[in-house]
Amino acid sequence: MTYNQPLGGNEMPRFGGTPTMMRLPEAKTAEGLDACFIGVPIDIGASWRAGTRFGPRAIRSESCLLRPFNVATGAAPFASLQVADIGDVAINTFNLPDACRRIREAYVEILRHPVRPITLGGDHSITYPILQAIAAKHGPVALVHLDAHADVSDTMFGEKIAHGTTFRRAHEEALIHPELTFQIGLRGTGYSPDDFNWSRRQGFTVVPADDLWGKHLTTLIDSIRGKIGDVPTYFSFDIDALDPSVAPGTGTPEIGGLTTWQAMQLIRGCRGLNIIGCDVVEVSPSYDLSGNTALTAANLAFELLCVMPGVKYSV
Repeated sequence: MTYNQPLGGNEMPRFGGTPTMMRLPEAKTAEGLDACFIGVPIDIGASWRAGTRFGPRAIRSESCLLRPFNVATGAAPFASLQVADIGDVAINTFNLPDACRRIREAYVEILRHPVRPITLGGDHSITYPILQAIAAKHGPVALVHLDAHADVSDTMFGEKIAHGTTFRRAHEEALIHPELTFQIGLRGTGYSPDDFNWSRRQGFTVVPADDLWGKHLTTLIDSIRGKIGDVPTYFSFDIDALDPSVAPGTGTPEIGGLTTWQAMQLIRGCRGLNIIGCDVVEVSPSYDLSGNTALTAANLAFELLCVMPGVKYSV
């Protein structure tokens, strides 16, 4: 078996070549793949600063610096998984419900194959139709959700679908196991205690960011992993879970967020879970001209690939 490899810096300068995720080969479908990167370039579900439609392109561009071996963990995903970039979902730029239909149908088609999709967003509204497609195949899933916001509003401007309603819709449609839903990093101002307490009343585990300040998160993730066991799990990472000092390029930044090393601890701690899909969303590159937010998102997407089932680790 020959596995796809990212294009190396000695084969083509890192500023050259086709701008796929990690400069991997591009595939037209998910056939024959164990994992795939896919973009959903949309921002019409956002309520404040726009620009996440450019997130997938920026993440791919910054990912050109990544190399195939995770030196810190020993993960060698390209030695054991067939991975490719399968491009972007062709969303409707002007109609969010129709865009969500297109996303759902695209993922239903992708999931006809035994592949684990790693999605590059796009605002957080995209996770709702993705979970619809995932639940259609796997049933309700456990959810690890890193975010500054719970995204459990009933409506936004009277609309049922928006980036702040995603997980209420997912709960209402039984796409997630409430007792196995973990919302980590929540913080910021709100309208009432119900902004976070609604999640608690449904049985979600809510871990506010200020409970994590200055702490290693190994104990937290060990507890989460023990509760989830082998239940199929979806991991959703809103980049605003991170402090805006390290990830300013997002639509709704909140101070007091997680550090990058805490984020990496949480992802690496998910090794052993049955992760069947994941996303990194809400990168709005125009608010970070340095490119660091997109670079961080690219690294987090790679870290998520590294904890997928079947990845080989060096001794």
